[in-house]
Amino acid sequence: MQIPHDTRRALDVVVALVNTAAEPDQPDGLSDVTALRGFVKEHAISDVGELGARDLAGVRTVRGKFAQVFAAPNSRAAAALINELVATAGTTPQLTDHDGYDWHVHYFAPGASVGDHLAADGGMALAFIVVSGEEERLRRCEAPDCRRAFVDLSRNRSRRYCDSRTCGNRLHVAAYRARRKEADSQPEGSEQVQVVDGGEQQQAPDHR
Repeated sequence: MQIPHDTRRALDVVVALVNTAAEPDQPDGLSDVTALRGFVKEHAISDVGELGARDLAGVRTVRGKFAQVFAAPNSRAAAALINELVATAGTTPQLTDHDGYDWHVHYFAPGASVGDHLAADGGMALAFIVVSGEEERLRRCEAPDCRRAFVDLSRNRSRRYCDSRTCGNRLHVAAYRARRKEADSQPEGSEQVQVVDGGEQQQAPDHR
């Protein structure tokens, strides 16, 4: 799937923001204004002034709306949420080439709060996914102990796990160990079925 650089970057910020939400094994990543400043710096969010409690509350609200988009049951529901986001943010598209980046589009209005900034740019990035008919790529990790959000950019939409906790590797290792344990516990000489060339099944020899 081909995604413009600025859209991909906005999607990365959306995912990172959603994944700051508190989980049973994870505290809220935006617990205070200091944490919000850290998030803004880490993700190089431009045109952000002094941050305060109102900004923190606004960003948390946007985070919740983004999470709802990932949970939307269909494209119509996702579109309604995204429309609400960008309308509330007061979207004002502008071409810019700040900080050495090539020309790209900012959707937030000049002087917008950091919450509106994230809602506008992130909302339009999510809109790109919906317009492309790719909303199924907005996913949650399928590992039993992880619900982190991610955007599946694999060619055949086959990705099931996030990459932040090596969830896929952990589950594959667990499954392998379970198979080994089952095999080791099988009584010696018990019947086993093997598949031979052509798909024909035959009973394995009983070695005694």
